[in-house]
Amino acid sequence: MRDEHPKLWMELHVKNREKLLTSLRQHLSDSSRSLHGFVLLQGGEEQTRYDTDHLELFRQESYFAYLFGVIEPGFYAAIDVATGNSILFAPRLPSEYAVWLGEIKPLSYFKEHYMVTTCCFSDEIESVLQQHYQCSGKPLLFLLHGLNTDSDNYSKPAQFQGIDKFDKDLTTLHPILTECRVIKSELEIALIQYANDISSEAHVEVMRKTKVGMKEYQLESIFLHHTYMYGGCRHCSYTCICATGDNSAVLHYGHAAAPNDKILEDGDMALFDMGAEYHFYGSDITCSFPVNGKFTSDQSLIYSAVLDAHNAVISAMKPGINWVDMHILAEKVILESLKRGHVILGDVDDMMASRLGAAFMPHGLGHFLGIDTHDPGGYLKGLERRKEPGLKSLRTIRDLREGMVITVEPGCYFIDALLLPAMNSPETSKFLNQEAINRFKGFGGVRIESDVVFHLLNLLRIT
Repeated sequence: MRDEHPKLWMELHVKNREKLLTSLRQHLSDSSRSLHGFVLLQGGEEQTRYDTDHLELFRQESYFAYLFGVIEPGFYAAIDVATGNSILFAPRLPSEYAVWLGEIKPLSYFKEHYMVTTCCFSDEIESVLQQHYQCSGKPLLFLLHGLNTDSDNYSKPAQFQGIDKFDKDLTTLHPILTECRVIKSELEIALIQYANDISSEAHVEVMRKTKVGMKEYQLESIFLHHTYMYGGCRHCSYTCICATGDNSAVLHYGHAAAPNDKILEDGDMALFDMGAEYHFYGSDITCSFPVNGKFTSDQSLIYSAVLDAHNAVISAMKPGINWVDMHILAEKVILESLKRGHVILGDVDDMMASRLGAAFMPHGLGHFLGIDTHDPGGYLKGLERRKEPGLKSLRTIRDLREGMVITVEPGCYFIDALLLPAMNSPETSKFLNQEAINRFKGFGGVRIESDVVFHLLNLLRIT
């Protein structure tokens, strides 16, 4: 598939721009506003490592990638709301670029390759937009500015020399463009499917080669090699999590302070959360299994609890179902399994009321997936994050709709920072079999994650 359909993928971005225009024009009409102005986005910039000249591998800003598919840094782009014309603004490169970094491509190349109406240099933004504006007065710019509810960071509105000569709207674009990203097109789903296919192959290869005595990072290396060598995936969707033993209870293991470097021990559980990215679109897959290939009774108990929750959610999902209800279903199935295994005691409904499930699964059940691993749009205007343990970590509380791609990733972990307070709380300690909980100290955790899409009113797994 690598480089097999480059024109097709550019058509994807043309359709994304058309989708945005349709939604934006509808919003402006409903608000009795004029259908004039420009959507203006600024692409990402290359970053050097601290004060050195070492350039980090560039990856395009996600909203810019969604609308234009540009892989190079330093670009701007505009869409004329009135005409639908798209304008790409390329950086004016110095002659030395050709010596060190290769051919300086002409504007005509970018116009044709990225399927835009016209292409100019980025130092011409002010004059070009003024020339294209057909109305009197200051041209209006719809700039991207809004909160990402997963990161709590704000998107960056475009800045350029001469922007003070334009009127600016910082509130309209972000919610409309974000909602466009929530519902995936056929072409987007095809890219996500490809990223999932190659990632699934790589996970199988990792499982085949896992042996006691290896280092966790060796398994990460196998995954990265397979997705790049056989899938052309230069980027990963996120930092690989290759956790074994007690590390598998560290939800975001694999970061710089915990760099996938433990030796695999006989009797450990492995939790490998890794996903490749292809043409900006990603995958997110988690597999859990015993390092030595043989489940102990305790490992089988926890794995089966999570698998049953995973399967119950996928069986229950359909358009119109609320995601909070799916999270609660997963919690309940896990608690019922733990009760059958005598890890917890008492009435499961009482446990649910006390939010005991969050002590074993503190994260949300899943998240939207697309150009970002945690794709935006989880909280529409007016939707507020729940405050209860576990539920407050949900990345969306929306009703499911056709065209959404979402992960289903229940987990069960034995985390001292959660279980010790639960054992000391009068509300939850009565449910915990402390002898069994102590037996699981150092066990780690199990997570099983699939990516699913609502397609033609049917639910399809894409991993």
